[in-house]
Formats: sequence, C-alpha cells, structure tokens
Amino acid sequence: MNKPARFPQRLAMRAAVLALAALAPLAAHAHRQWLLPSATVLSGNDAWVTVDAAVSNDLFYFEHVPMRLDNLVVTGPDGAAVKAENAATGKYRSTFDLHLTQPGTYRVAVVNQGVFASWKEGGQTKRWRGTAEALASNVPANAQDLQVTENAGRVEAFVTAGKPSKQALSTTGRGLELAPITHPNDLVAGDTASFRLLLDGKPASNLKVEIVPGGIRYRDKLNDMSVTTDADGKFSVKWPAPGMYWMEADVRDDKTSVKQAKARRAGYAVTVEVLPQ
Repeated sequence: MNKPARFPQRLAMRAAVLALAALAPLAAHAHRQWLLPSATVLSGNDAWVTVDAAVSNDLFYFEHVPMRLDNLVVTGPDGAAVKAENAATGKYRSTFDLHLTQPGTYRVAVVNQGVFASWKEGGQTKRWRGTAEALASNVPANAQDLQVTENAGRVEAFVTAGKPSKQALSTTGRGLELAPITHPNDLVAGDTASFRLLLDGKPASNLKVEIVPGGIRYRDKLNDMSVTTDADGKFSVKWPAPGMYWMEADVRDDKTSVKQAKARRAGYAVTVEVLPQ
C-alpha cells in the first residue's frame, strides 16, 4: 500500500533534480558534439566497431540532433584513409561501422571548417553559415554591418586493434588538435595521463580543458573536471573511475585564413575510454 504513495514523490524529486541540473554548469556547455565507439580496445587483426555520432545535452544519450558525417575522416594505423561502412543518419544520431583490418590505432574524426556571417538587411538581422568558398554567393557584397567568423572544429575518438601504434596520432598543423603523450587507448582508472593541445601546430598554452564523465543523465552532479594547459600546451588528467569521458577545449583569436573574417573560433572534443585497473 505504501509503494504507490511513494511513487509520485519519487517522480517529483526526479523532476526537481532535472530542473536543477538544467540550470547547472551543464547548461553552459549545452549541445556537446561527440563520437562514441562501441569499443576502443580490441584484440585480433580483424575486428569491427560501430560508432555513434550525435549532438546532445546529456553525454552519450541521443536527445537533440545527429552529427552529420559529411566531413568524417578515418585514419588507419598506416596513415592511410579508411572508409566507413553502413553509414546512416537518423532523427537523433548518425552511425557507421569500421572494419579494422590492420593491427594498430585508428583515428576517427569529424572535421568541420567554415564561416558564420551576420549582417543587416531591411532593418532585420540576416545570418548564414557555410563554406568560405560559398560566402560570396550567399552574402551581399555591400552587406550592412557584416560580421564574419571563421569556425574550425574537430571531434574525435581513437580505436586500437591489437598493439597500439602512433602513426594515426600525427597532427595536421591546422586548427586545434590533440597530440597525445599518453596513448589515448591506454588509459586506466587511478592513473594520470598526459596530453598536449596544439593550435596550428604550435603549443596551445593557457587553455582550459573540460573533462566530463558520461552518464550525466543518471546522476545529480556533472562531476566535471577542468585543467589548464601549460606553456607547452601540456595538461594531465588523473582518472577517478573507469568509463567513457569527454574532453573539450576551444579558443577564439583573430588568426583567420578567410579574408572577410575578423575572428576565428577553433574547437576540439574527444571521447576516451578509461579501463579499470
């Protein structure tokens, strides 16, 4: 007889917790972009991995929009491109399979490069987002109060079949990138891992990095951590528990490669798996 009476109370408490969570730091980083492999460490030289790609408030939960796969780039252990298979995009997520035919580490990345423009027209604010090449044909040449921002974003995950390798960990020298010091598929709870962030191939110093464990939907606190890169772009993380983690950083500057752009925003996000000891 008591159980039905407690059930509404539990629902009310749950609703209150969710309402508070919506006002917490989570709201400041709403709509996180992420890739989630079904596994990050596999044995053998012939394996398959399924990867989910989405944009959401709750990490690794599908509730906002899918991540588009137009700019998906997969690099194999030998540094060559690997084709994703069975790619599909639904209402809340995209998904694809990777056939790991070589032993070693694969880098999975969605790399977006474009511009965002806003201007006044007829007393109203107009906005457009697209590639730098399409800017001229979509924005009036004499646009009033034109503001153009260059956007460079990279979302990644790493997967290793058999013995870890380093070839796929090489950076391109463009935008904000992760140059791992500790291998991203060799992370263990209780240990401290080290990484380096590079901006256009140079150390990204004094940059804040947010680290958030997955499962936000099922706990009252975000349990996030933040660290700051040193003069060499290095930062370290001591993993408190096993699980999937999301790390993110972004920077704003005026080092644009697009003539009309006066500002640039470069962002980076990666999903890593921390295994138990």
